[in-house]
Amino acid sequence: MKPLTVPGTLDALGAIANYTIAATQKAGLEKETAYNLRLAVDEIVTNIITHGYISTNCTGEVYIQAILDEDTLTIQIEDTAIAYDPTRKPAPRDLTLPLEQRQVGGLGVFLAIQGVDRFVYERANGRNRNRLIVKRRKCDGGTG
Repeated sequence: MKPLTVPGTLDALGAIANYTIAATQKAGLEKETAYNLRLAVDEIVTNIITHGYISTNCTGEVYIQAILDEDTLTIQIEDTAIAYDPTRKPAPRDLTLPLEQRQVGGLGVFLAIQGVDRFVYERANGRNRNRLIVKRRKCDGGTG
C-alpha cells in the first residue's frame, strides 16, 4: 500500500486508524487479528505523539506503511521523536492485582506487543522504527 504521512498530532489518529483498517481488509485478516493490530497501532502511535512530540515540545510527522506479502501484514511506523524502544519497557507486574494496587503505565505498550505476532523496534537514521507483524491465516472455507 502507498505510505501515509501525517503530522505528529492527536488529530491524525483517525487517518491512521482508517489506513490500518484498509490494510487489514486488503490482507483479509480475521476480525480478531485485525482488531488487535488496530489497537496496537493506535497505542504505539498515541505514545509517539504524546510522549515523543507533545510532552517534549517537539514537532514532527508519523510515517506509516503497510507491507503485505503472501504470509504476513506488516505495519511499519516511523517517527523523528526522541529515541524510545517499547520493547525495553518492563512488562507490568502482577496483572491479577486489583487496579488500585497496580503500577500506572506500561499496560498499553505491553498489550500492543502481545497483540501482534511479532514486534520489532530499531533506531536508524535518527528515526524510531516500529514494525508490527501479523500472520495472515488462511480460511479453509469450512462452515466451522
